[in-house]
Amino acid sequence: MLENPKKLQFTQEITPYTQKGRVVLYKKLKGNVLKEISRQMESNIPNRSVEYLDNRLSRYSMKMGKCEITGWLLPAEVVHCHHFMPTCLGGKDEFNNLRILHKDVHRLIHATEIETIKSYITRLGINNKEVVKINKYRKNCNLEPIGKYN
Repeated sequence: MLENPKKLQFTQEITPYTQKGRVVLYKKLKGNVLKEISRQMESNIPNRSVEYLDNRLSRYSMKMGKCEITGWLLPAEVVHCHHFMPTCLGGKDEFNNLRILHKDVHRLIHATEIETIKSYITRLGINNKEVVKINKYRKNCNLEPIGKYN
């Protein structure tokens, strides 16, 4: 039996761009994600644009607080926001260019020393499926793909 088509329809009600849309959006967020968003709002990230700070929170909320590589729920102190297309290569602070990552996954993406890469893969328990995702990020950073070290 097919799912109710009304459940599958897109709605313009859920949007961060209107007061009503934000209310609907925040009602759908889990309590722990809301708490972590509040904690992130209190953090100080110098030299970042308002667009970056706002889109970082929006992206975290859209991903329900989960790392986009591992799927782990991230508390505020381990959240890093990665530019999929690096700013040094023309990437902007736009929502679609940001990715929410565990801080050590972010460091692994940018790591260049073999021993450092091996250490992060082992410590984080990165699997081959996650290595494939990480390599997509590394490619955009003009970095060599990492091998399968696990």
